[in-house]
Amino acid sequence: MKTVKGPGIFLAQFASSEAPFNSLDGMVRWAARLGFKGVQIPSWDRRLFDLERAAESQDYCDEVLGLVSGVGLAVTELSTHLQGQLVATHPAYDIAFADFAPVELANDAKGRQAWAVQQLTWAAKASQRLGLTAHATFSGALAWPFFYPWPQRPAGLVEEAFAELARRWIPILDVFDEAGVDVCYELHPGEDLHDGATFERFFDAVDEHKRANILYDPSHMILQQMDYLGFLDIYHERVRAFHVKDAEYRTSARSGVYGGYQAWIDRPGRFRSLGDGEIDFNSIFSKMAQYDYPGWAVLEWECCLKHPEAGATEGAKFIKEKIIRVTDRAFDDFAGGGADAEKNRKMLGLA
Repeated sequence: MKTVKGPGIFLAQFASSEAPFNSLDGMVRWAARLGFKGVQIPSWDRRLFDLERAAESQDYCDEVLGLVSGVGLAVTELSTHLQGQLVATHPAYDIAFADFAPVELANDAKGRQAWAVQQLTWAAKASQRLGLTAHATFSGALAWPFFYPWPQRPAGLVEEAFAELARRWIPILDVFDEAGVDVCYELHPGEDLHDGATFERFFDAVDEHKRANILYDPSHMILQQMDYLGFLDIYHERVRAFHVKDAEYRTSARSGVYGGYQAWIDRPGRFRSLGDGEIDFNSIFSKMAQYDYPGWAVLEWECCLKHPEAGATEGAKFIKEKIIRVTDRAFDDFAGGGADAEKNRKMLGLA
């Protein structure tokens, strides 16, 4: 069995224009002081990381690795959540997502999509140069405006959406395969891949591509009222990245899983700092150990109540205490005996 690596921290929610959060050097030193062992780097934030340069230069990647390892940390994964979103975007969201790409592409949807594909291609090569085996991203969405079937969806609409999603992602998955890196889609409302059923549909559409995998985040499952523990029983072979994020769902007579257009603090389902929500992380980490999860446990902090730095400080300790150091022997070995075929047959009454 494998012991989960961690704790790691996703830097995206903490990056800002103020030190130490405006440079990779400052952020890894801050993370190390809190007790983290790894950092997941948002590849779109040039204050922290130059994705194009990383794809082209081993020297630059070695500098990044040296900077991170110099304070006792490791790079867990790169993230292209923003770029992955633009691989497939319904026109209804063109304006909302325009800021995810360079300003010169603000009115060029096709240009943004091509830019996103290039970004993912660079991310594959950069991950390879950094010695990483997993990559965190979003799938994007073509069918999301039609997630609730009213008016009734015309026959074939969803099938065509996933066929097109697969056409766009298969070449990217092939590039990651050449680099030896798994693409881990965070299953997230707003993405066409937002639960197990939609991942299965996509997995079939990409011909079960071995690089098509899952970033497991139980917070997005509890807000959809899913069985997030049973999910691991079904899909553990495809889980290759893990965001440790807490959440709660408080049943309401006024609103449900859609949230009623309310602010996060007023929604029935809301994200919380680790330990403040209702997710059963003891059981999650037990299942991760049981199923030999090979990767990192990475804090993704989101909370509508607590200060982010408090959430990070508490989160490092929380994850460290939940990680199970797996056993290297059976607990009842003291009462066991060696293998003896003749003895076994006698015990069964066969000899």
